[in-house]
Amino acid sequence: MTQPLWPRRLHPGDTVVIAAPSGPALSSRREEIDAAAETIKEMGFTPRLSGLVESAARHFWRSAPPAEQAAELNALLSDPEVRAIVPFSGGNATTGYIDRIDYDAVRADPKPMLGFSDITALHLAIHSRTGLIGFHADFASGLGGSWAQAAPERRAELLDLYRGLLTGQITETELPAETDWETWRPGAVTGRLVGGLLDRLVRLQSTPYALAPERFDGAIFFWEDVGRKLGHVWNDLHSLRMQGVFDRAAAMVVGIPADIEGPGEDYGPATVKDAVLDVLADYDLPILAGVDFGHTGPNLPMPIGLKAAVDADSHQLKLLESPVV
Repeated sequence: MTQPLWPRRLHPGDTVVIAAPSGPALSSRREEIDAAAETIKEMGFTPRLSGLVESAARHFWRSAPPAEQAAELNALLSDPEVRAIVPFSGGNATTGYIDRIDYDAVRADPKPMLGFSDITALHLAIHSRTGLIGFHADFASGLGGSWAQAAPERRAELLDLYRGLLTGQITETELPAETDWETWRPGAVTGRLVGGLLDRLVRLQSTPYALAPERFDGAIFFWEDVGRKLGHVWNDLHSLRMQGVFDRAAAMVVGIPADIEGPGEDYGPATVKDAVLDVLADYDLPILAGVDFGHTGPNLPMPIGLKAAVDADSHQLKLLESPVV
């Protein structure tokens, strides 16, 4: 199995590019782009806009056709001046070009890439092929949107957390909860974080870029989802069960699923918790839920491939090492 590949740490003044590897950075959202650039400056870095962001390019619901999106991403991956990449937003695009990514460029110059949702496919495909630790974290639209709406104390806390993780100044930390986390199953374990948007992870597992089964050995499997029926979530979790994921994983961390439609009145009430416990009825994995990541905001960073510790009883999630070198 490919060993973890740590991205290189950022230094003050390093260039961080706001890119569009998924949805378009529409001109109507220019204020969010500008606000994200200011947040990046506050962290001590130099923001730059990619060509697809600067031009507000759009092709249907994506910023560009797959070949163009891959070309821009590959250029950023191979540009020595670019030290980190922050997608503007998610969407439905990345599955269309994971077979066009320059994985050799990732290995030659590993750099942090942030994002969640549709970016899960990029994180996991790259992690599968190279071992790169991916920053499952906020988009630029979050840095310029939900961060501005957060309480000043929370924004300052996240600013220090993101900057500290990206620069390597933070090597071990307990992720700070804003919401009330929940114990769905008790227990405490240590393992490597693996996961993301459930929908994208399940789709990726049907491609040649799937995570090897061994990636889930002792893993802290984390997931969230958005805009789907509860039955679809239930089916996806069962797909992972039959793949042996829950036989191998050590714990589950559930984010804040958004807009999940439960069954109709004739079938009685059912929640995400009900569905999860139903699927995992024959397992005793610790489950911590309601954690501040996913289609919520602001997002806590969940570095894919990083060693972490979860204690579902005390509602704690700790990163045990630096995600950069």
